[in-house]
Amino acid sequence: MTEQNTTNKQKIRVILALAVPAMIENILQTVVGFVDTLFVSKIGLVEVTAVGIANAILAVYMAIFMALGTGTSALIARSVGAKDFEKAKSIAKQATWIAILIGLLFGLISLFFAEPLLKIMGAEPNVLEVAVTYFRIVAVPSVFISLMFVFGSILRAAGDTKTPMKVSVWINIVHIVFDYLLIFGFWKFGGLGITGAAWATVIARILGTIALYRYIVKSKLHFSLFDGFSFNDSPRSLIKLSTPAAAERLIMRLGQVLYFGLIVHIGTATYAAHTIAGNIEIFSYMPGYGLAVAATTLVGQNLGANQKKEAYSYGMLTTGIAVLFMSFIGVILYFFSPWFVTWFTTDKNVIDMVTTALRIDAFAQPALAIGLVLAGALQGAGDTKSPMYSTAVGMWVIRVIGVYILGIQMGTGIAGVWLSILIDLFVRAGYLLLRFKKKMA
Repeated sequence: MTEQNTTNKQKIRVILALAVPAMIENILQTVVGFVDTLFVSKIGLVEVTAVGIANAILAVYMAIFMALGTGTSALIARSVGAKDFEKAKSIAKQATWIAILIGLLFGLISLFFAEPLLKIMGAEPNVLEVAVTYFRIVAVPSVFISLMFVFGSILRAAGDTKTPMKVSVWINIVHIVFDYLLIFGFWKFGGLGITGAAWATVIARILGTIALYRYIVKSKLHFSLFDGFSFNDSPRSLIKLSTPAAAERLIMRLGQVLYFGLIVHIGTATYAAHTIAGNIEIFSYMPGYGLAVAATTLVGQNLGANQKKEAYSYGMLTTGIAVLFMSFIGVILYFFSPWFVTWFTTDKNVIDMVTTALRIDAFAQPALAIGLVLAGALQGAGDTKSPMYSTAVGMWVIRVIGVYILGIQMGTGIAGVWLSILIDLFVRAGYLLLRFKKKMA
């Protein structure tokens, strides 16, 4: 065994030590939306569509929150790599205040503009009333979503991916219990239906926010929101780095809003099938997201320590691990998709459509792995523009035009939708790979 092989094995252990808890955390967080859809599907397809449309708009909000988390992770990882913990604490404090302000702003938008936003999404009259109810409950307290993203980013950037995972474990247990009880009822309580699903989600997010902050207080990046408050250069750096990441997320989410609207135009059953396929497929993202967290942290910390060669090595090794993980998931998706769909519906037409979507998606998994991890690696290196450019072309050119031509004009329906997604992912993976190699040269 050569010294290099030993070194690579050590790096792989470091990568997995960071990535595996992040993977588990992401899986458990995704269970919140998955359980909502699963339980709501027992009420009816109209309710499934309502939740899907409401969550599509909420995903636009999350785009901003995730971007702030991305900027926070990159700057804190650099500071930790340079052993400048005071600067890391300052960045954490500034990010928290920005998260509070943005979360409150989006909460107000949700309160006053819920119905117009859902109408823009193309919600049909029979879906609109249900969607407005669900959306207002889950989106008005958006401050807890933004804080959860930032608090998790603070801990992960410092190399602690286990704590966010532990928090996710217990809040998801709480969520599942409340979800069932509030939707379907218990004893003499008749249940609240889709309203109960919304409240269960909010309760889980509030408890998660409180728990994450308590762990930060006990960590090496502990800070007080009010003591010694001052605006130094951290907010400018954070906003400068987060802005392209926010643009990238917004481009992606707004593109999704547009092509979701095109899918709704195809038909409610097709949109319901797309929503179900997305809720199953989202689990395939989890290894990629977990490994992207590791890539952001390790690339950022090594560049902060002026070890560019090591940063490149970590980025490429993490990408290779992601391709292996997600290719295996692709095999599972291809062969077991018909069974997965039966968890949500017994409608033969919907089952066939979802199966078609997931089998196409199975072939996209390696490209998805490369795109997710290298986007994280580039963000850790301070390059948030390249992922933005790749998303802009992928969402607004390939996906939107692809759905319109393949799905609507050529009449291929859901197959055209997911073929467009597949093409986008392969183009994006190739571009980000070239950008990362150039950045690290």
